[in-house]
Amino acid sequence: MPGFECFDMLATMVALVDPEGHCLQANSALENILAVSRRTLRRGSVLDWLVDPTQMRETLALVASNQVSTSRFDALMRRLPLGTGELPVHVIVNQTEWPDRVLVEMLEIEQQTRLDREERTLGLAQANKELVRNLAHEIKNPLGGIRGAAQLLAMEIDSKELMEYTGVIIHEADRLQALVDRLLAPHRRAQMVGDVNIHEVCERVRSLILAEYPRGLDVERDYDTSIPEFRGDREQLIQAVLNIVHNATQALAERIGAGDARLQLRTRVGRQVTFGRRRFRLALELHIEDNGPGVPEAIRDRIFHPLVSGREGGSGLGLTLAQTFVQQHHGTIECDSAPGRTVFKILIPLP
Repeated sequence: MPGFECFDMLATMVALVDPEGHCLQANSALENILAVSRRTLRRGSVLDWLVDPTQMRETLALVASNQVSTSRFDALMRRLPLGTGELPVHVIVNQTEWPDRVLVEMLEIEQQTRLDREERTLGLAQANKELVRNLAHEIKNPLGGIRGAAQLLAMEIDSKELMEYTGVIIHEADRLQALVDRLLAPHRRAQMVGDVNIHEVCERVRSLILAEYPRGLDVERDYDTSIPEFRGDREQLIQAVLNIVHNATQALAERIGAGDARLQLRTRVGRQVTFGRRRFRLALELHIEDNGPGVPEAIRDRIFHPLVSGREGGSGLGLTLAQTFVQQHHGTIECDSAPGRTVFKILIPLP
C-alpha cells in the first residue's frame, strides 16, 4: 500500500487488515514486538496475535460494516514464537477510506510506565554519579592523611602489638582507597573511541568466564552476525558485560556446583527502538540471560544504585559501573528477573 512506510516512524504497532482480520501491511514496531518478518505477518491474521480474539473479531465486523468508525479495548497479545509470554496492549481499530481495509493500532500498556521508569532511572543515575564523585573526593584526602599518619606512627613504635594496630589501619585505609578508586574510575579515564564489534566483546568475556568456571557452567552463544560495528570504547564495554556476567555467575553458584548452570549471550538488532525518551532507527540489543534464582525482589528496582548488593560481602558497584559505561555510549541497561530466569538487556544505538 503506497504511503504505509510512514507508519514505520511510529513507536506503536500498526497493521492494515481486511474485515476478516487477514494482515495486509505491518509496520516495523509490530515486526519487532512479534519478532516475525513482515512477509510472515502478511501470511497470517491479526486474530492469531491475541490470546482471546473474540473482541477483535467483533470489532472488525462493526467497523467494516460502518456501525462504528472507531473502537478501543484492552487485550493480551501473544509473544511469538508462541509460548514466550503475553503482552498487555490497548487496541484501537479505525475505519479507512477504503471499505475493505481496517487500521489496527496497538499500544503497549506498560510502555508509558517503562518510559517514566527510564526517565527516573536516568535522573537518579546522574544524581548518584555526582553524589558518589563528590563523596569520593571528600573521603580521598583525609584517607591519605590517616594512612600517612599510621605509617609515621609505625616507624616510631617498637611494640609488636602496637605495630599490628598500625598495620590494620594501613590495610583498611588501602581497602577504602581501592573502593574510592573504583567509584571514580568511570570519570577519570577518557573514552578510547574506536570501531567496536560486539561479538568480539562477547567472546572476550566468554573466554574469561570459562577460564574461571571450566566446569558446571554452560555459556551459550546466539549471535546475529549481521550487526554492524559501531563507535565506542571496547574496554569499557568488555568491563560492562563482564560485570553483569560476574553478577550472574555469583548468583549461579549453587547451579554451577550442581553442574546445570546456564548463561546465554544473545545479540539482536532492534528497529525503531525507544529508550531514554529518544527513538533510534537501529539499536544493538545484547541479552545476558541466566537460569539462576533471580534478583531479590527487595532490591529489584535499585540494583543499579551504588552500594546496593544482593549478596553478602558484595560491593554493590558492578552494575552501577556497567550502567555508567553503557550510558556513556548513549545506551541503557534493562533487567527482567524471575526465579529461574534473569535477563539483562544492553541497548546501544547503532549507526
